[in-house]
Amino acid sequence: MRRRARRPRHPDLPRTRLVLRDLAAESVAGILQRPARTALTVLGTLLGVGAFVAILGLTATARGQISSDFTVLAATQVTVKDVGAPDPDQQAATATRYDFPDDADQRIERLRGAVHAGTYWQVFKTPPAVSTRSGPATSAAAGAEGLTVYAASPGLLRAVGPTLGGGTLYNTFHAARRMHVAVIGSAVARHLGISNLAAQPAVFVNGTPYTVVGILRDVERLPNLLLSVIIPDRTARADYGDPAPDYAATMLIETRVGAAPLIARQAPLALRPDRPDHLQAVPPPTPHALQDSVTGSLDSLFLLLAGITLVIGTVGIANTTLVSVLERTGEIGLRRSLGARPRHIAAQFLTESAALGTLGGLLGTAVSILVTLWVALAHHWTAILDPWTTLPAPLIGTLTGLLAGAYPALRAARIEPAEALRR
Repeated sequence: MRRRARRPRHPDLPRTRLVLRDLAAESVAGILQRPARTALTVLGTLLGVGAFVAILGLTATARGQISSDFTVLAATQVTVKDVGAPDPDQQAATATRYDFPDDADQRIERLRGAVHAGTYWQVFKTPPAVSTRSGPATSAAAGAEGLTVYAASPGLLRAVGPTLGGGTLYNTFHAARRMHVAVIGSAVARHLGISNLAAQPAVFVNGTPYTVVGILRDVERLPNLLLSVIIPDRTARADYGDPAPDYAATMLIETRVGAAPLIARQAPLALRPDRPDHLQAVPPPTPHALQDSVTGSLDSLFLLLAGITLVIGTVGIANTTLVSVLERTGEIGLRRSLGARPRHIAAQFLTESAALGTLGGLLGTAVSILVTLWVALAHHWTAILDPWTTLPAPLIGTLTGLLAGAYPALRAARIEPAEALRR
């Protein structure tokens, strides 16, 4: 490939120069020459940079809210499991196992930092038949999927953070007297057609009646209770015996923030000072690893979406700048014939595209901040805007404009004056 010979400069002609002030003036004139097209080009960058900043800002805000809720729930929950005797032979010798004392709830709630505590276990291995007085018997497997019967102490119903849809929770009075009462989840109530507790409806569990005293609309912990019939723990032990080894009793403890590790260490000794090794306390997990994994995946996904949006804006600027080069071919030829060098032409178009990108970046950043604040206020969240995403956003718009204008500027610089004037 032969290199084109460089034309010698006439000794009497001065060397042409393009000062910064002239470059800025020519670029502004070129931008304002077609205001409608300029506005649409800026809109493309505005949407790209705005989406980039808004997506990252909303992701950070939502992540902060989710992390806060997750941390509060996880850091205020301790689980105590009945593991039985450490010796497997001694453990296998008993058909049932229940190592919690009758006053287990009160023992834990007396600990400093504990709020509510209660035990629970699944009563039946196979789904029981559940019915009402007026309805036919309904099998849990065929009727309400996943329906089970749980025995729970009164403290457990408080520890799960219940929201009642009607009635009330049974208390220590019902449990101590082994009364046949029950609390059911909202899904079970709909399935059995129980909507009003004024008539004191009853559910029959394998033929045994239990008066429904409350309906759970929602719970913060143990959501499987919403698909269950819950009866007092002492009533269950009187009717069906201690829990089987496969469904050993478990205690759920709600603690104050920061008290969970201490409660986890004290609970087995407070419950069974004679046999603390029969109980295993599980402290709340450290949420950092899971949180980092989840937020890392979310950041990667939304960053990819924001990058795609930014690429679309870049393509829009490149397309508009290229069309502008084609339309201004005569102008380019005239400038070249008057002494403008190829780098002057390239610098002008690069400056125009960079200016459009910067303007779009500034407007996009402002709009994205307003959108993030509006969404946070609408959901009563705390808005989180990282400086590393908002401050460099106008610079991202500038780089986008430079990248988009590189090829059109290079093409404009290669236009020969004679060829341009003939068009």
